[in-house]
Amino acid sequence: MSSKLLSHRAALCNMVKRVAVEAGELILEYADGLKDMKAVSKSDGSPVTQADEQAEKLIEKHLLELLPDVPFIGEEKVAGDGVVDTGGSEYFWLVDALDGTREFINGGENYTVNIALVHKDVPVLGVVYAPEKGELYYGFTETDGEKKAFRFLEDTEKEKSIRVRSMPKEGLVVFSSKHFANNEKMEIFLGNFKIAKVLHMSSSLKICNIAAGKADLYPRLGKTCEWDTAAGDAILRAAGGIIRDLDQNTLQYGLGLRENYLNPEFVASSKELFWE
Repeated sequence: MSSKLLSHRAALCNMVKRVAVEAGELILEYADGLKDMKAVSKSDGSPVTQADEQAEKLIEKHLLELLPDVPFIGEEKVAGDGVVDTGGSEYFWLVDALDGTREFINGGENYTVNIALVHKDVPVLGVVYAPEKGELYYGFTETDGEKKAFRFLEDTEKEKSIRVRSMPKEGLVVFSSKHFANNEKMEIFLGNFKIAKVLHMSSSLKICNIAAGKADLYPRLGKTCEWDTAAGDAILRAAGGIIRDLDQNTLQYGLGLRENYLNPEFVASSKELFWE
């Protein structure tokens, strides 16, 4: 069963979508005040809530039921136990059960559930669910190389295939992190481009908007971890885009033993838009 699911990623993606939505429904119970979120600070100063922790436990339980032999790496699991030993497995899950915790605590809507499947350092399946917005993004690369990416809106119950757009003549729409923007470095970097608009947003929705052809560029010139980007990266790749570091290398995942799961600074874009 496990090997069959891993080689039929469209079917696996449908199962992971249901897991992400269930986790999102749990998170909404905390957002709506039905449960006490109990926000505290972790040792690195970042916030964590009961919603983060309980949603991750729910996701881990369901993913291990689907694929018992595939290791699970989650933000809160690593915060509690340290680097996860994947036992040399070619596959592993990489999860941020609540990406955008500050946004969540402040009552915003741009937080997400991120679930990615990684194969040999490459994210091959990603699901990003924004429960407050009712938006679900997902994409995968099949074992034969076929790529598919989609956006589903709960309000309309419609699924739409998504793809990155070509460079707009009027200038690029750029995303910047809402809480971690580095304005000086960003201004220097954006000097290479004709810019129409800069938008600020939390979570992996920035990457998903590029995948959906609604924006063009997201330079992240600051700290992120692998679970912040893996799901969005899988979707963006499936939609024809790419994330590269500032040396133009594609991001690799599962490097925790060497780098404590930290990403290098990077730029998410369509391939066409990446700078020379």
